[in-house]
Amino acid sequence: MSKAKKAIVRELGFGRLVYIPPMRVHHKLLKELANSFKLGKNTLKISYGSFKVKPSTIGAALGLNASGDLFPDKVSYKKLSEENKLIFRRFQGKTLKNLTDEMMSIGVENEQDRLMFKRIFILYIQMAFLLPTTINKISHVHLAPIFKMDKITEDNWGAHVLNFIIKGITNYRLKKKKSIDDCLFALMIIYFHLTKNRDKKGEENPGLPWASSSSSESDTSETEVDSSSESESEEDSEESKRKQPTRTAKK
Repeated sequence: MSKAKKAIVRELGFGRLVYIPPMRVHHKLLKELANSFKLGKNTLKISYGSFKVKPSTIGAALGLNASGDLFPDKVSYKKLSEENKLIFRRFQGKTLKNLTDEMMSIGVENEQDRLMFKRIFILYIQMAFLLPTTINKISHVHLAPIFKMDKITEDNWGAHVLNFIIKGITNYRLKKKKSIDDCLFALMIIYFHLTKNRDKKGEENPGLPWASSSSSESDTSETEVDSSSESESEEDSEESKRKQPTRTAKK
């Protein structure tokens, strides 16, 4: 990604995410996180403590805004203006690869292209990391923020991500879905942040995001899911996570 595009990413409020290091994640860890999350209380309860997960916690961990208005749960096509309907149709059905290719190829020399790059990046970062789903196509929840570009840095990304985490875990545990939406990648980073920034009483301390500039910046950040125990997960089909391909997010 060019320096000009990286500057736009920082302008959008997502500059901290480029510091997340490459990780190899076993699906068992994601499953353990899901089973340790207490729905209703929004806490991660593990053997050596309990962590409250709030929008502000997510904002602190990922360097995102966690105040302001909430994004809509979904987009009502009928209520969109004619201009926004064109934007909706432009992105409808796009995959993560489609977005990646467009994000890397589009120019940012004029204001119109800069705005389109911003929309593409907002969709990309949700699908690749913040709000990924088991269906590799843009959903209505991904589309909602791109129709509020004038307030994109002011609205509540912390609550947006938390609501998605709760929905994913609810579907997995209460509705007995066999797979977990990959929103748990974000929950894992939140867990790392909480274990790093907690006082002796277990209260959260303010501090740098776990994804902070203390890490060296890399042009490529990778998150891999280790599916080596596929046969084991097939035996435990009620709780198994689908076989997940390597996800590479080019920065």
